[in-house]
Amino acid sequence: MLIQIVSMLLLLLIAVVILIDIVPIGRDWVSRIHIGRYQDKQVWNRSITTRGIRWLNNTPKIKVTDNTRFVAIDMLRGNYTKSAIQHWQEAALVMGLAEYVKQNNDSEVKQEITKFLSSKLDNQGQWIDKPKQVDGAILAYSIMKLEFIDTDRYKAAFDYVWEMIQDHKGQDGTVAYRKFMQSYRYVDTIGFICPFLVSYGVRYEKEECIELAVKQIKAYEENGMLEHHFIPSHAYQIDNKLPLGLYGWGRGLGWFSIGLIDAWNELPEGHPYKADLEASIKKFAIAAKSFQQPSGNWSWTVTRGECRPDSSTTATLGWFMLQASKIEEISQMCMDSADQAVRYLMQATRRNGAVDFSQGDTKDIGVYSMLFNVLPFTQGFCIRLMNSNTFSKVG
Repeated sequence: MLIQIVSMLLLLLIAVVILIDIVPIGRDWVSRIHIGRYQDKQVWNRSITTRGIRWLNNTPKIKVTDNTRFVAIDMLRGNYTKSAIQHWQEAALVMGLAEYVKQNNDSEVKQEITKFLSSKLDNQGQWIDKPKQVDGAILAYSIMKLEFIDTDRYKAAFDYVWEMIQDHKGQDGTVAYRKFMQSYRYVDTIGFICPFLVSYGVRYEKEECIELAVKQIKAYEENGMLEHHFIPSHAYQIDNKLPLGLYGWGRGLGWFSIGLIDAWNELPEGHPYKADLEASIKKFAIAAKSFQQPSGNWSWTVTRGECRPDSSTTATLGWFMLQASKIEEISQMCMDSADQAVRYLMQATRRNGAVDFSQGDTKDIGVYSMLFNVLPFTQGFCIRLMNSNTFSKVG
């Protein structure tokens, strides 16, 4: 009798483990039925925004591993998700909804954003759980973009992020991705910190913050860009300036573009660094446009059209192109590029408004995910793109 009970429990456990693997695969298959049937941009915008609102306070967990079998083991080991991954996912949703509430006096969305802020920040304006990695800077930046509340009440949290960034500085004066990885500089870090540094520096009159952001970008341009093509490698080594990882990794272009365009946007007209960053924007816009596919997407490896399209790359570069269209010399090219990106993203959207086919989390330098699924980060940038007041030019 005891053997029978143990056998039944073992079979039940096996069944549960198998179901944990099978259910997500089946759910994705069903969700992709009739994908990409959006024709009207405003209908699509409402759909993706509604989905983004639902996710803000219930952000889907993003897998660290690419394992699709025995996922339960990863969950038990704590290898399924990491909090740092959630920071940039949440930040993108906040940035997207920040653009939405600028254009729409939606009390329900404002309430959801306020609820989100209450889960992250205490009554003294400090983080409830202080970010330990520079990924937290983009979340701080997203909060600074909220115009319907007095975000100066969170200055203590912003001050903490500035101190944390300084704590990640290396001997070369630029910021490391992680404190224990001082020998490398990642392209991701540009997107994580530079918009925050410029916004914080302008708001609180700290010129050293702005200088650090520009130094981070310029150092990468000098050491981490492919000569004659101006696309970034995944990382570079500090000592010998050797490039590391892949030139043309799509989301790497996305991170560089976010850091560059948002830093430029945050600088006031006439600032000494404004023209310098604008020159970089023109150069990068021309380079990125040359790799956009006829369908409007960028591939996960932008230099190879045969690679899978990546919605996260397309959404971030679409945002970059839209903002870069403010520059007269490249305006029409960038507006056309942004419009093509939107048309692709509409075709990559599920019936429930979730934008699909984004590359999963990167494992290491040169080790890229081969899973393409829903990513809140992509959702946020699609919402941000569609609700920007610049979008009327391409709408």
